[in-house]
Amino acid sequence: MNSLNKDILIGLLFMTGVWSFISGQFIFSTVLFAGAAIYSNMVMRTN
Repeated sequence: MNSLNKDILIGLLFMTGVWSFISGQFIFSTVLFAGAAIYSNMVMRTN
């Protein structure tokens, strides 16, 4: 997976988390934010 695809995936996770938070699905948005943060840190460590 190249860098652009990784950035798109992290961005989609974050934007979906924001949308879920606005919609009132707080548990789901927390899981998405955590997933974006963990995946982002994993990507940063492999480079």
